[in-house]
Amino acid sequence: MGEFPTAADVRLMQGLAQRITATRPDLVNSDASFGELAWNWGRTRGGGERRLWFSGAELVAWGWAELPRRVRRNDGSVKDITGAYLAYQVHPDQFALVDEVIAWYEATAPGVGRTVLPSAADSHALRRWAAHGYEPDAPDAWSQLNERDLTDVEAPSLPAGFTFRTASEVSPEAVVQAHVDAWAPTSYTASSYEGLRQAPGYRGELHVLVEAPDGTMACSAIMWLDEVNETVEFEPVGTHPGYRRQGLARAMLLHGMHLATAAGARHATVACMGEPEPARELYYSVGFRAFSRDAPLIAAARPHGGGRR
Repeated sequence: MGEFPTAADVRLMQGLAQRITATRPDLVNSDASFGELAWNWGRTRGGGERRLWFSGAELVAWGWAELPRRVRRNDGSVKDITGAYLAYQVHPDQFALVDEVIAWYEATAPGVGRTVLPSAADSHALRRWAAHGYEPDAPDAWSQLNERDLTDVEAPSLPAGFTFRTASEVSPEAVVQAHVDAWAPTSYTASSYEGLRQAPGYRGELHVLVEAPDGTMACSAIMWLDEVNETVEFEPVGTHPGYRRQGLARAMLLHGMHLATAAGARHATVACMGEPEPARELYYSVGFRAFSRDAPLIAAARPHGGGRR
């Protein structure tokens, strides 16, 4: 029987991400990265189940299943999530565990549709998921990881009256509102942010914002610094609808990269949806380039006990 991950679990999972990043970064799928693990854990803090696999004292694989649930959003709407989703990671020296992860997922989420996002470079995992009946999901469901070195980073430039801030400098209410404005409708609340601040790796001085002349936080981004690999991950990045296409997010990303360099980072990553969209062009405009992608898979709902082995 699984349980929701603890902060200690997340630190172990991040450690596995760091070890794989050091040798096979193309195998780190979008929800198994150092920063994404902290972001997903901090903002949810109360849903899903996890399973950990060890070799001796070392974590070598994990699975984190999000199960069907009802989500209430800030506009009063309710979203019913009827399927299950799995985030997972298996060390490349322990590929045999992929089948154990699949079996655990099917036992944890029986009788419902199930999705998963392995790395497109993980050929062994793709074969094993296919053998268990998983097929490619919608063609626009994949995400892309982008990367760049933090050398020769352009100096940021904001329009007159706008100011760079960090979460350490402004109120929690302003930080929460910045996210809500950028992502509405959303289930993100003050409680989500409180959980986020307890997430392993969160640093308020690396949570950057741009303040508009009227005091509105026009955009924001959290940077997650993996000190082992000297890399920083931007997640999430968002802009208030009323302040888009003014160059604010671009300036914020450049400013963030300078802060990250000062903190010891030599490399940066950011993810986006794979289909053409403004976010991808924004990241390209500040020097990011595509590095890897996910391969979304889905298995249709089947009666309990009908899963293949």
